[in-house]
Amino acid sequence: MKPRATVTTDPGRTADGAGAPAGGSGSGDGDSKDGSGGRTGRSRAIDTPRTRTSKSRPARTGPQAGGITWRQRLRRDRTLVLMTLPAIALLLIFNYIPLLGNIVAFQDYDVYDLGITGSPFVGFDNFTRIFEDYRFWEVLINTLVIFVTQLVLFFPIPIAIALLVNTIMSARVRAWVQAVVYLPHFFSWVLVVTVFQQMFGGAGLVAQWLREHGHEGFDLMTNPGFFKFLVSAQAVWKDAGWGVIVFLAALAAVNTDLYEAAAVDGAGRWRRMWHVTLPALRPVIALLLVLRVGSALNLDFEQILLQRDQVGAGASEILDTYIWWTGIKTGDFGYAAAAGVFKGLFSVAMVLGANKVAHMMGEQGVYSKK
Repeated sequence: MKPRATVTTDPGRTADGAGAPAGGSGSGDGDSKDGSGGRTGRSRAIDTPRTRTSKSRPARTGPQAGGITWRQRLRRDRTLVLMTLPAIALLLIFNYIPLLGNIVAFQDYDVYDLGITGSPFVGFDNFTRIFEDYRFWEVLINTLVIFVTQLVLFFPIPIAIALLVNTIMSARVRAWVQAVVYLPHFFSWVLVVTVFQQMFGGAGLVAQWLREHGHEGFDLMTNPGFFKFLVSAQAVWKDAGWGVIVFLAALAAVNTDLYEAAAVDGAGRWRRMWHVTLPALRPVIALLLVLRVGSALNLDFEQILLQRDQVGAGASEILDTYIWWTGIKTGDFGYAAAAGVFKGLFSVAMVLGANKVAHMMGEQGVYSKK
């Protein structure tokens, strides 16, 4: 048997080659008219069904549209709300309710007999005493000098450690390095100062080793000119590892495809770090830098107080220790409260200024730009 040949015919043509429509005559219903009043024969073959257009309706809101009310949301998240209540209570008790005590800054406060309700108001006399005290301005400048030293020497080190740890391929080695650098954060300042005393003091290990080899020893713990570098070194050893956590979390969120694309383009390790890793860390660096600048006057009180007598008040006095010695220890609580209010306002101004600089550099900072 010979296979039958299949013939494909054009549905728009008849057997004799005429251009009659395949579905009937050219006057059939539904055919479109041409510009001369006639009808096109192929219109039924190529026309598509007309879609029914519906007018746009406004989206429904509320529970009927799939949303939930605030009571339903509260009932759904009641476990999370109960978990946050202790933190909110601590925040109110130790941070916001004590703000009411700032009224002492405007009183001649007598803590023993009159109290807050009976102490007379003196207006801004306590602030006037602060601004007229030359010692206060010396302490303020010394505090800012120590802060700038710590900012320059301390702030970049957690970033460098995070970049170094992030390049370690072995998970076991990475965990070991993280444990070593995190551990000093849990030491008290008493232990930290003791360790530095045993290492760099006049009878420390370094001084003894130098004497044994014919060199003159030294005592860094009692050197006033070296004090700001000493406290910066102590802060690096104690808290640098803890600051690595934030930067490692930011590095974990970087898309690995960016590194692969950079490697395909021929970028080496340093160029990948400069063009991929550091831009990913910029928002976190800007945020932490703004917060760090905001705490310029809030240095570690215990760290400075433990070493104040060794180097003298001229080199080690900061605003917190000055308020302690001239205000609280002598019973002049109005003076101490006024200095505390000044410190708070100065810190707010520093945060706003640093955040403005972050906005100018294209970063969000603490809050977004409106």
